[in-house]
Amino acid sequence: MIAKAALCVVLLCAAAATAADLADKLRDDSELSQNTANSLRRLMPVRFYSLLESNAIANSTLSLRSCTIFVPTNAAFQRYKKTAHVLYHITTAAYSQKNLPSTMSSYMDGNPPLYITKNTNGDIFVNNARIIPSLSIETNSGGKRQVMHIIDEVLEPLTAKSGDSDTIINPDALKFLQQAEQLNLDNFNVRTYRNQVTLAKKESVFKSPGQHTFLLPVDEGFKLSARSSLVDAKVIDGHMIPNTVIFTAAAQHDDPKTSAAFEDLLKVTVSFFKQKNGKMYVKSNTIVGDAKHREGVVLAEIVKANIPVRNGVVHLIHRPLMIIDTTVTQFLQENAENGALRKFYEVIMDNGGAVLDDINNLSEVTILAPSNDAWNSSKINNILRDRNKLRQILNMHIIKDRLNVEKIRQKNANLIAQVPTVNNNTFLYFNVRGEGSDAVITVEGGGVNATVIQADVAQTNGYVHIIDHVLGVPYTTVLGKLESDPMMSDTYKMGQFSHFNDQLNNTQRLFTYFVPRDKGWQKTELDYPSAHKKLFMPDFAYHSKSILERHLAIADRVYTMKDLVQYSRQSGNVILPTFRDSLKISVEEEAGRYVITWNYKKINVYRPDVECTNGIIHVIDYPILEEKDVVVSGGSYLTESTICITLANLIMITVAKLLN
Repeated sequence: MIAKAALCVVLLCAAAATAADLADKLRDDSELSQNTANSLRRLMPVRFYSLLESNAIANSTLSLRSCTIFVPTNAAFQRYKKTAHVLYHITTAAYSQKNLPSTMSSYMDGNPPLYITKNTNGDIFVNNARIIPSLSIETNSGGKRQVMHIIDEVLEPLTAKSGDSDTIINPDALKFLQQAEQLNLDNFNVRTYRNQVTLAKKESVFKSPGQHTFLLPVDEGFKLSARSSLVDAKVIDGHMIPNTVIFTAAAQHDDPKTSAAFEDLLKVTVSFFKQKNGKMYVKSNTIVGDAKHREGVVLAEIVKANIPVRNGVVHLIHRPLMIIDTTVTQFLQENAENGALRKFYEVIMDNGGAVLDDINNLSEVTILAPSNDAWNSSKINNILRDRNKLRQILNMHIIKDRLNVEKIRQKNANLIAQVPTVNNNTFLYFNVRGEGSDAVITVEGGGVNATVIQADVAQTNGYVHIIDHVLGVPYTTVLGKLESDPMMSDTYKMGQFSHFNDQLNNTQRLFTYFVPRDKGWQKTELDYPSAHKKLFMPDFAYHSKSILERHLAIADRVYTMKDLVQYSRQSGNVILPTFRDSLKISVEEEAGRYVITWNYKKINVYRPDVECTNGIIHVIDYPILEEKDVVVSGGSYLTESTICITLANLIMITVAKLLN
């Protein structure tokens, strides 16, 4: 006890000269210390220090040997409800942050390793705990170099159940698999997967030396009787990330890692991602498949994470990866209780469940499934009470086709892909930006732009793409829609430099805006090349604004395409109030598509009824435009800069004549 107290004083004195500010910070931080005696106690969180005092080996190590000690904060102990193992926080050598190796032996029985990893932000982790960079102390006294790092989690080793602690010490992944029933795994079992590993003679995968990540499906994931038979040697390889240790806190979101099943004829990657509710998932992506292993993504929730073993880390997952053996309906039902699409399934069932029956009756289907977070909106809560409207919105998320990212990309070649839904006369519009893992896929439906946050979740009869918004429930103004939609960028730019857009954020007015898509403006370049160029020049903002004003109806209501067709049938024409005058058009429905007639010109409606919070947009194939709108008298086209140059030339000529 005297030696320990002396060491505490030495540690404090040695640190004071080089890290006085740090010592003061730790001393004053209520989370890390209390106002106790002037000793190491002031530099160490109280909860951990009390454990250290009660452990003879830890006391001896701190008194006699060089070591690194990882000290959890008091807050970390408050979150941790299990028994903490103090010796697992102490290593057999001293390492500063800069010199931490990828793995270190701890002082716990059997010397189980600690693993050091970094994330993309440069944060350093020991197992799943982040090292707080500014809170490290290093001392060197009597040849004993010792380093203390403060961490934000208690380190949890793999332990055996009572009675087996002497027989299972520091197991590798194979021993873990073989003796799982004797380990503290929160009542999870891996018997089914272990049997398949034995049948496939793949034990060598789990005893490979080095540092690997192992993903083991629990028995709960094999409820479907035939699923276990699909776990072959290649599937087992797909559950291992070789030569890389990944703990969840340090895992980079959606960063594909090469699995052991990555060869010429079969290529499988594995990545981690986290939902906003804190749940961690892992997914396999079979990029290149074969007859037994279909291409596509399979999701699995991590039910017990970050279990360190001698040759890496184990994560228990709720179902096997790579295996595609459920229909879209079964996938949604699997997620019903507490999964990634729980709220989507709840909404379907609260609406009577008929939508699920419709999905089940489709031989080929793709679902755009809003995430759980996507349903957290007051606007959506209002719609949930309207069963008919909700049914229409749910149907907007269903496509009668197998539509994976590659097929979307093919449809998207040189234009935005237009895909029909099961909702009558309703289309979705896909856009793909970027390539490979950097690709961003957006989908628009009912005025809502959503981003695909998880694509290609493969099922036996189609795909599920998880999106970040509910389609058909607008959340942005007309201006916001123009600004974010890639199909309307030219109209947005034209309205910006002419200040026409300024009014479109006004939520006290209702707008019906006929917006030419970018390809429509490109057609005017062929028809009126000089006029097209001028329309996009700020010097001709007056003319651009006048043309846009013709496209914008302002009234006490919005006009859907069905409204316009009905009025046209009743009176032959519809006269809409615009900013300057009025717009006289007629609208017909031809083979499920809408056609506008204006001044004897027919203009196709490419995307009808794009709803916004303050109006509606109809995307049209060509501007409501005539050549005389932009070909005006020469004087009218004199810009300010042209006038200045002309005046300057006249003045110079006049001065020259006077001088002569």
